[in-house]
Amino acid sequence: MIDAISGPAGSIGVGSGPDAGVAPLRGGSPAASAETPVDFGSFLAQMAADTASTLKVGEATALAGINGQASTHQVVEAVMTTEQTLQSAIAIRDKVVTAFLEISRMQI
Repeated sequence: MIDAISGPAGSIGVGSGPDAGVAPLRGGSPAASAETPVDFGSFLAQMAADTASTLKVGEATALAGINGQASTHQVVEAVMTTEQTLQSAIAIRDKVVTAFLEISRMQI
């Protein structure tokens, strides 16, 4: 899951500000990040696609384990990665819903 997040997250930073030192740690460079900014909607779409592919890989590995084509270690690793990815997606969804509710309560 960390590898899936490091790709898009590294391209978000603009090379300055509080996250300037974070982009190189995630595999991106501040200079490359400044050249190709990504909007929030595109970032969420990419994360949703990565989540779906991680879930598919976990499911395929579990089925391969049932058929005897994958070791127990591979199945456990894939299932744990899938579980962590799903928990992260649920947490993000909850934060988005909470933010929407807070905005809807604001007086105009």
